[in-house]
Amino acid sequence: MTILYVENHDVFAANVIRLFLAQHAVTVVPSIAGALEVRTTEAFDLMLVDFDLDDGKGDALVREVRASGDQIVIVAVSSHDEGNAALVRAGASAICGKMEFSQIEQVIQRVCG
Repeated sequence: MTILYVENHDVFAANVIRLFLAQHAVTVVPSIAGALEVRTTEAFDLMLVDFDLDDGKGDALVREVRASGDQIVIVAVSSHDEGNAALVRAGASAICGKMEFSQIEQVIQRVCG
Protein backbone atom coordinates (compact mmCIF):
# COMPACT_ATOMS: atom_id res chain seq x y z
CA MET A 1 0.00 0.00 0.00
CA THR A 2 1.23 3.52 -0.73
CA ILE A 3 0.86 5.91 2.19
CA LEU A 4 1.32 9.66 2.39
CA TYR A 5 2.26 10.42 5.99
CA VAL A 6 1.87 14.12 6.81
CA GLU A 7 4.00 14.51 9.95
CA ASN A 8 6.51 17.21 10.89
CA HIS A 9 8.54 15.26 13.46
CA ASP A 10 11.15 13.37 11.41
CA VAL A 11 12.39 11.07 14.17
CA PHE A 12 8.88 10.12 15.23
CA ALA A 13 7.86 9.43 11.61
CA ALA A 14 10.97 7.30 11.02
CA ASN A 15 10.24 5.23 14.13
CA VAL A 16 6.59 4.74 13.17
CA ILE A 17 7.62 3.54 9.73
CA ARG A 18 10.30 1.22 11.11
CA LEU A 19 8.08 -0.26 13.83
CA PHE A 20 4.62 -0.30 12.27
CA LEU A 21 4.60 0.56 8.56
CA ALA A 22 7.68 -1.16 7.12
CA GLN A 23 5.57 -3.34 4.82
CA HIS A 24 4.16 -0.24 3.09
CA ALA A 25 5.65 2.34 0.72
CA VAL A 26 5.55 5.50 2.86
CA THR A 27 6.27 9.06 1.78
CA VAL A 28 6.64 11.56 4.64
CA VAL A 29 6.03 15.29 4.22
CA PRO A 30 6.03 17.84 7.07
CA SER A 31 3.49 20.34 5.77
CA ILE A 32 0.16 20.99 4.10
CA ALA A 33 1.94 22.53 1.11
CA GLY A 34 4.23 19.53 0.81
CA ALA A 35 1.30 17.12 0.92
CA LEU A 36 -0.60 19.01 -1.75
CA GLU A 37 2.50 19.22 -3.94
CA VAL A 38 3.44 15.54 -3.76
CA ARG A 39 -0.15 14.53 -4.48
CA THR A 40 0.08 16.26 -7.86
CA THR A 41 2.78 13.82 -9.00
CA GLU A 42 2.14 10.65 -6.98
CA ALA A 43 -0.93 8.54 -6.19
CA PHE A 44 -1.51 7.21 -2.70
CA ASP A 45 -3.88 4.63 -1.25
CA LEU A 46 -4.03 6.27 2.16
CA MET A 47 -3.10 9.46 4.00
CA LEU A 48 -2.06 9.63 7.65
CA VAL A 49 -2.49 13.23 8.79
CA ASP A 50 -1.20 14.83 11.98
CA PHE A 51 -2.93 17.93 13.32
CA ASP A 52 -0.02 20.24 14.17
CA LEU A 53 2.02 20.78 10.99
CA ASP A 54 4.74 23.22 9.95
CA ASP A 55 2.41 25.47 7.99
CA GLY A 56 -0.97 25.05 9.65
CA LYS A 57 -3.42 22.54 11.07
CA GLY A 58 -4.03 19.20 9.43
CA ASP A 59 -7.78 19.69 9.30
CA ALA A 60 -7.22 22.40 6.66
CA LEU A 61 -5.48 19.79 4.49
CA VAL A 62 -8.27 17.27 5.01
CA ARG A 63 -10.92 19.88 4.12
CA GLU A 64 -9.03 20.80 0.95
CA VAL A 65 -8.67 17.17 -0.12
CA ARG A 66 -12.36 16.50 0.53
CA ALA A 67 -13.45 19.71 -1.23
CA SER A 68 -11.61 18.50 -4.33
CA GLY A 69 -13.84 15.42 -4.39
CA ASP A 70 -10.97 13.06 -3.58
CA GLN A 71 -12.24 10.04 -1.65
CA ILE A 72 -8.80 8.83 -0.47
CA VAL A 73 -8.88 7.16 2.92
CA ILE A 74 -7.55 9.56 5.57
CA VAL A 75 -6.58 8.52 9.09
CA ALA A 76 -6.17 11.16 11.81
CA VAL A 77 -2.95 10.54 13.74
CA SER A 78 -2.65 13.38 16.24
CA SER A 79 -1.42 12.92 19.79
CA HIS A 80 -4.29 15.14 21.00
CA ASP A 81 -7.95 14.12 21.15
CA GLU A 82 -8.99 17.62 20.08
CA GLY A 83 -6.78 17.43 17.00
CA ASN A 84 -8.14 14.02 16.04
CA ALA A 85 -11.71 15.26 16.51
CA ALA A 86 -11.01 18.27 14.25
CA LEU A 87 -9.50 15.99 11.60
CA VAL A 88 -12.58 13.74 11.67
CA ARG A 89 -14.93 16.75 11.44
CA ALA A 90 -12.94 17.85 8.38
CA GLY A 91 -13.45 14.45 6.72
CA ALA A 92 -10.93 11.92 8.05
CA SER A 93 -12.22 8.34 7.89
CA ALA A 94 -10.75 7.06 11.17
CA ILE A 95 -8.49 7.88 14.12
CA CYS A 96 -5.30 6.24 15.33
CA GLY A 97 -3.81 8.47 18.00
CA LYS A 98 -0.04 8.59 18.34
CA MET A 99 -0.16 6.69 21.63
CA GLU A 100 -2.04 3.86 19.87
CA PHE A 101 0.25 3.50 16.84
CA SER A 102 0.79 -0.18 17.61
CA GLN A 103 -2.78 -0.58 16.28
CA ILE A 104 -2.23 1.34 13.01
CA GLU A 105 -2.22 -1.79 10.85
CA GLN A 106 -5.60 -2.86 12.25
CA VAL A 107 -6.99 0.62 11.60
CA ILE A 108 -5.64 0.55 8.03
CA GLN A 109 -7.17 -2.87 7.40
CA ARG A 110 -10.52 -1.75 8.84
CA VAL A 111 -10.78 1.39 6.70
CA CYS A 112 -9.18 0.00 3.53
CA GLY A 113 -10.35 -3.55 3.98
